Amino acid sequence: MTNYHVTLEAAWLVRDVETADDAIGVAISEAGKRLNPKKLDFVEVDVGTTYCPACSEPFGSVFIAANTALVGLVLEMKVFDAESDEHASRIAKSVIGKALTDVPLNVVDVESFD
Repeated sequence: MTNYHVTLEAAWLVRDVETADDAIGVAISEAGKRLNPKKLDFVEVDVGTTYCPACSEPFGSVFIAANTALVGLVLEMKVFDAESDEHASRIAKSVIGKALTDVPLNVVDVESFD
């Protein structure tokens, strides 16, 4: 059995915001509130990074239109004693998905560690 560090990407919708910084703050706060009652404080939450198609410069994954933002969050957790990287990603999606119902999740990276 191997230990894995699993990174997931989540699409978080935030309403009634005017700036990208406000949207990021609200998205991280709301995600944290939904994870903490389930005792999932071991899940790290941060804003994702998107690269500009024209200049390849990185920027925060936030898109705002009509005071509604779509924020790309990165969720990271360690999975212990999984059979494979696929098994670790299924465990992470299951654990985080139960707390963040109706939030689209996508596996971004799975790395083994000792």
